[in-house]
Amino acid sequence: MNPALIRLLQLSDPALPVGGFAHSASLETYVQLGIVNNEATANEFVTGMLSQNIHYTDAALVSLVYDAIAGNEADEIKQLDDLCTAVKLPREMRQASQKLGVRLIKIFQPLCNNDWLNRYATAVQTKELSGHYCVAFGIIAQALQIPKTDALSGFYYNAAAGFVTNSVKLIPLSQQSGQALLFSLQPLITELVKNNLQPNREMIGLCCTGFDIRSMQHEQLYSRLYMS
Repeated sequence: MNPALIRLLQLSDPALPVGGFAHSASLETYVQLGIVNNEATANEFVTGMLSQNIHYTDAALVSLVYDAIAGNEADEIKQLDDLCTAVKLPREMRQASQKLGVRLIKIFQPLCNNDWLNRYATAVQTKELSGHYCVAFGIIAQALQIPKTDALSGFYYNAAAGFVTNSVKLIPLSQQSGQALLFSLQPLITELVKNNLQPNREMIGLCCTGFDIRSMQHEQLYSRLYMS
C-alpha cells in the first residue's frame, strides 16, 4: 500500500472540481487563429507550455513552496505568492490561477487540517495573499506528505492532461489522438520534473512572450468557450 500515491492521485486528478475545465491557457486563441489545427501543432503547443512556460513559473514555484515549508520559512511563502502574481502578465492568467487556487484550498483545507494550509487560507481570505494554484498545490502536497518528485510529476501531468483535453475539444482531435499525445509527453515530463527539483530562482518568469500575447488577445475574441 502507498497512501501517498493515492493522495497524489486525488490532488492531481484533472477531474478535481476546481474549475480547470473552464480555462484553455491561451489555446483557444491559437485555435481561432488557425495556428494550432492538428495533432502536430497541438503537440507543439503543449510541449511549449510545459517546457517554456510552466517549467519557469508554476512548477518552479511548486518546488520552492515545498522547500519553504520544509524549512519553516513563512516569509518565503508570501514572497513566492507575490512572485507568482508578478510573473503572470495577462490578467486572465492571474485570475485563473487565483480562482483555481482558492477552490483547491476549499477542497483540501477541511481534509488536511494542516497549520500551513490554514494560515495560507486565512491570508488569502484577508487578501494579504492572492491564493495562487501552484502555491496552494505545493502547500497541500507537503501537508499530504507526498514526496516532492511525485508532487511535481502530478502537477505536470495535471497540466498536460488539461491541455490535451482542451485540444481534443477545440481543434478537434479524436480521443485516440489525444491519448497518444498525452502518452508521448511522458519523457518530457520526467525531464522537467528532474530539472525542477532544484529550480533556479533567477529564471522564474522566463517564458515565451507569444503565450502571454495570445492570452491577452483572448480577452478580445469575438466568441469564447473558455475563461482564459
